Amino acid sequence: MPSQAKSYLEMKPISNVLIVGGGTAGWLTAAFLARTLGTASATSANRVRITLVESQEIGIIGVGEGTFPSIRGTLSAIGIDEARFVRECNATFKQGIKFVDWVRPQGAPGIDHYFHPFSMPSQRQGGPELLPYWLQGAAGAGVPFAEAATMQKHVADALRGPKRMDDGDFLGPMNYAYHFDAARFATMLGEHARSLGVEHILATVERVELDDDGAIASVITNERGALTADLYIDCTGFRSALIGDALGAPFHKVDDALFVDRALAVQVHYPQPDSPIPSYTISTAKEAGWIWDIGLQQRRGVGYVYSSRHTDDSRAEQVLRDYVGITTGPTKEDISPRMLKLNVGYREVHWIKNCVAVGLSGGFLEPLEASGIGLIETAAYLVSFLFPHNGDTEPVARIFNDLMRQRYERVVDFIKMHYCLTQRSDSQFWIDNADTRSIPASLRDKLAMWRCRPPHRLDFITDLEMYPPSSWQYVLYGMEFQTAINANPVSYPRFEEARKEFAMIAQVAQRAVTDLPSHRALVEHLCKRHHLAGSKLESA
Repeated sequence: MPSQAKSYLEMKPISNVLIVGGGTAGWLTAAFLARTLGTASATSANRVRITLVESQEIGIIGVGEGTFPSIRGTLSAIGIDEARFVRECNATFKQGIKFVDWVRPQGAPGIDHYFHPFSMPSQRQGGPELLPYWLQGAAGAGVPFAEAATMQKHVADALRGPKRMDDGDFLGPMNYAYHFDAARFATMLGEHARSLGVEHILATVERVELDDDGAIASVITNERGALTADLYIDCTGFRSALIGDALGAPFHKVDDALFVDRALAVQVHYPQPDSPIPSYTISTAKEAGWIWDIGLQQRRGVGYVYSSRHTDDSRAEQVLRDYVGITTGPTKEDISPRMLKLNVGYREVHWIKNCVAVGLSGGFLEPLEASGIGLIETAAYLVSFLFPHNGDTEPVARIFNDLMRQRYERVVDFIKMHYCLTQRSDSQFWIDNADTRSIPASLRDKLAMWRCRPPHRLDFITDLEMYPPSSWQYVLYGMEFQTAINANPVSYPRFEEARKEFAMIAQVAQRAVTDLPSHRALVEHLCKRHHLAGSKLESA
């Protein structure tokens, strides 16, 4: 006991945090930490100094410009208002994802798309859970679950926004996330983090030095020499200069389940300044991967994510060019795709001694379902609220590593489910994805159980999941998975109630389409509101 007490007393409290790397990961973590720890308002006696060092020479990757609804809580928590975010980040609203040609090839008989909405299935207080009754046909023949159980697809298909003009920040009748310009987002986060007391250093990290215990002693920069801290946060992206190169955290590849390892990205302008903006990501399956199509205010972000084992780069570029040509029409716009090589997997440990990884340095699981920024949010949240003020990082590291590893594992399962349930056999990519040997055992078990019953909340552990049970349900049945439910009237006695609820949802959906503004009008309203607010501040 005495030796333990002495060890505790000898620990140095953490008063200096150095974040290495900017971008979304670095600046979001900086802002979250500064806000949570009260950096700007703390006295010198209890102030935790937060410094971010980044190089001017390293650009932002920006593969994914989409988010999950958790981003609204994150922006609110760090103190950014919605109108500012929309205007400064060229942002638009995202009500879900439209998956085109994932079930069967283009032109094959059958429905050519399904929708993953962000709103939960409708359930009045005391009312029946709708999914079992949808499986029994209470919504009518051929009505997809996502369309039957929520009005969001009707709203999105009508090019309506998810909220009314006078709804408060981050509030609205539809659940939603955003699309945004990644570079602008990082710039805005940087300005905001500095206003919260984060110090900013422009310098290029040349190398990392370790102490005798194997912890980080300092990072050496070209311009500022050695920078030291009590806690180092690695936001250096795929380079993983601290947690990977310096500390040797093993990298767990998941390319045996998720095959895509390349991306070609382009920017495409709208034909007219007032062109309608879809309020969802369009994900179109192709022969060796899929194409994302994201509508921002003045342009679209389009990219082809593909497997280099199943196609070559020149063919991939042609697939992307063909898609842009078909969806844009005749254009003189020069399309020069940017190539990105993706290292798909994650670190087996994200926190070692006095270093923790956030963002791409900790892992990357392709841009499908916007897991990248969601995992940054999770890591920033955990670092902030588990913060080891007294310097005892070991117990925090164990919890952090367990939570992050298990969250990555569950995201892998969720993403793989999109691929492995396909009915496509028109290319080796889809054949290999449906091969049972490529499906993680944990996902195989889930699918086996769901053959005789639908997914239930008890199949999921809330603190480890990025995606709620409803997201799994929308994708599972959007991919036309078959559940042979036992329609026992004792187990499911509320068929007529459910049938009326489905009819009511379809009816209310028409009113929602009428009541909600167009997506572009909503975005322009918020931009104007922020502009006017800024003008009033300047004149005051």
